[in-house]
Amino acid sequence: MSRESRAWAEVDLRAIAHNVGVLRREVAPAELLAVVKADGYGHGAGPVAAAALDAGATALGVAIVDEGVALRDDGIESPVLVLSEPRLDELDACVAFDLEPTVYTFGGVEAVAAAAARLERVCRVHVKVDTGMHRVGAGLEEVRAVVDAVAADPSLELGSVFTHCAVADEPDDPFTDEQLRRFGVVLDELTTAGLAPPYVHAANSAGALCHPAARLDLVRCGIAVYGIAPAPGLASTVPVVGELRPALSLKATVSLVKEVAAGERISYGLRHRFDRDTVVATVPIGYADGVPRRLHQLGAEVLVGGRRCPVVGVITMDQLMVDCGPAGGPGPVPRAGDEVVLLGQQGDEQVTAEDWAELLGTIAYEIVCGIGPRVPRLYRTTGMLGTVEP
Repeated sequence: MSRESRAWAEVDLRAIAHNVGVLRREVAPAELLAVVKADGYGHGAGPVAAAALDAGATALGVAIVDEGVALRDDGIESPVLVLSEPRLDELDACVAFDLEPTVYTFGGVEAVAAAAARLERVCRVHVKVDTGMHRVGAGLEEVRAVVDAVAADPSLELGSVFTHCAVADEPDDPFTDEQLRRFGVVLDELTTAGLAPPYVHAANSAGALCHPAARLDLVRCGIAVYGIAPAPGLASTVPVVGELRPALSLKATVSLVKEVAAGERISYGLRHRFDRDTVVATVPIGYADGVPRRLHQLGAEVLVGGRRCPVVGVITMDQLMVDCGPAGGPGPVPRAGDEVVLLGQQGDEQVTAEDWAELLGTIAYEIVCGIGPRVPRLYRTTGMLGTVEP
């Protein structure tokens, strides 16, 4: 599918590299692990991983084993942390592809050890501690025994002990400090027992940016790598957030232009009525591509000819409509083939994933992760675009 014929997402790998550089500078001497789960938050895991590593990230993070295997298939050789305990049927692949699983149960430790012994490998594992988020992780009273079990098995090697912060994106909430205190107690107990891990880490993007005490040996940055703030408003309180550059733009081309008379209605349900004669552009992208259907109700705008133009009528599975204003109005009449920017910049105007998230009452993570697989990703490196078809 060509860029000109439909819709595409442009991913600026220079922005990825820039963001990694900003984050590394901010958290030094801690190392940076770039989280590329969910296909690199919708940006494309392989190209993003390569760009992040080239810019100085020392490791990668994924959610499931298959994501790590895909990185290996792309030629990525760096350490890859699987952020939760793998399922039993994933363990052989995890070990065979030299991925580094998280463990937090005795059953998980035993299962990884059995797979490593079966494949005659030594598998590096990472023990996760539940310091209060209560999603996954070993309880505070169980951590020492879990680490002991790892240390006692010749098929396993301890890579790190880590935790995850529940409210790091709310800098004024004292619970992050409490989680770090609890984590510190656990680490002191391990050190006293002669089980000090080689690495300890706690910070996600928000932790890395907002809580210097959480940086420890390594930070696990996801959304910030992609140039998106971990929470609305942080750019005004954490200056370094303003240095991040969004890496993804979502674009399409006008497929049809029509003049519509005042009083006419448009799209399914005919829910939008025009109060003046106007020019409508049809854009071949819809909710199957990750444009939330409700945006038409919430005042969403796209960029056409450098102007902000409202989306009108119900967004359909494959198409949406844009009110470009009356012929003879302030801007040029669009033509078929003109570029439409749904997310990104055109001229002096910009629409961001945060803008959509605010309208929808969600977070920008969901917006970029929701861009569908039939939208090709085009990668910009040094001014050239290369296409990867999902």
